[in-house]
Amino acid sequence: MLPIVAIAGRPNVGKSTLFNRLAGRRIAIVADTPGVTRDRKEVEAQLRGRTVRLIDTAGLEEAAPETLRGRMRASSATAIGAADLVVFVIDARAGVTEADRHFAQWLRSQGRPVLLVANKAEGRAGAEAVLDAFALGLGEALPVSAEHGEGIAALMGEIADRLPAAAAAVPPSDELAEEERPLKLAIVGRPNAGKSTLLNRLVGEERMITGPEPGLTRDAVAVFLTDAEGRRIEIVDTAGLRRRARIEAELEKLSVSSALQALKMAEVVVLVVDATEGALHDQDLQIAKLIEREGRAAVLVLNKWDAVADRATVRRAIAERLERSLAQLHGIPVVTVSAQTGAGLEALLPAVWRAHAAWNTRVPTAALNRWFEQALERHQPPLVKGRRLKLRYVTQSKARPPTFVIFGTRAEQLPEDYQRYLANSLRETFALPGVPIRIQLRGTTNPYAPS
Repeated sequence: MLPIVAIAGRPNVGKSTLFNRLAGRRIAIVADTPGVTRDRKEVEAQLRGRTVRLIDTAGLEEAAPETLRGRMRASSATAIGAADLVVFVIDARAGVTEADRHFAQWLRSQGRPVLLVANKAEGRAGAEAVLDAFALGLGEALPVSAEHGEGIAALMGEIADRLPAAAAAVPPSDELAEEERPLKLAIVGRPNAGKSTLLNRLVGEERMITGPEPGLTRDAVAVFLTDAEGRRIEIVDTAGLRRRARIEAELEKLSVSSALQALKMAEVVVLVVDATEGALHDQDLQIAKLIEREGRAAVLVLNKWDAVADRATVRRAIAERLERSLAQLHGIPVVTVSAQTGAGLEALLPAVWRAHAAWNTRVPTAALNRWFEQALERHQPPLVKGRRLKLRYVTQSKARPPTFVIFGTRAEQLPEDYQRYLANSLRETFALPGVPIRIQLRGTTNPYAPS
């Protein structure tokens, strides 16, 4: 098991900037607005030869437990309680504040090893902050500038030195063999569809902050899960996606950008829809079309199903809308759940794995040739400008998603409706429901044609 390093401190001291710097890439959203980080973010990072699980936490604030700030504080406390080392960050420019003293005292009571860091310590402010920080009773503060990269090498070395003795080396996820890598699963949808509640139910803990307030999740947050059969899944919860015209604030633009990046990196995408609305919203379909455009396998989750009165009518309305407006993902698996109670959840991960298997499908050449002959016999290629197109053979160029290349005389002129016929026939014949199918066309060269 990897050692855990949690970054903590009051809001706006630069925790997420430091997290990104230690991780070696931009993962957490960073903005000047205090309290940007709400859910804790995790990443595997290499620090001086040690692979660690690095956690960015929400700012520590005093608040009633039932409030949003109180729920954020509880989430941070959970991360700190599991940490092998807590990196406590203060703002060197602001100096030691009363809030810093309060939380330093609280950290001492937690019994976890603490490394004190004075961030934003460029220039003269750094030396003054180091001296003032002695009063916190956490030892000498290490001055750094996360924004400019100053002192980061020394910080990495200090973290590595203070961690427990290394156990057997654990390679980072991106260095594992293909069959050992976790399945990458993204959860997307409109705001307040229940995405974070669904993730919490899947992992069996209050990993994401939830509540009645819409738009609580601001950043894409990855959580690792091992299913009942021992298979690993990396689940990414994302911020709610709204219509572009309604996205105004800079912070929301960053949140949406993070969600779209998570979708592009996923293998399977779970689209969560609020079933109590009785039908698919136009924005739900836009998100589904984005999933198809990115070539990802998809599973549709109808959440809050326990609150739906006329289930047959809702199912029929959604099925008709899918058939009419989402032909590119024909047969998309649909799972009805209540993330709040857990009802129906046992069907979700099996549906995800089936979608993943279909997305990885490679059709044997002999079976593909038989299908091609039969498809052409059932419906001959149409006439184009009075001339029949001659399609000669087909091959699968790749999977993820399944991609097929059709060769023939003037094949590049094949109308889109006939391409859809071939894609639907492929999907039905080789059991590829809800998977984007790519068809590429290659015209054969006539050696006697004038050059």
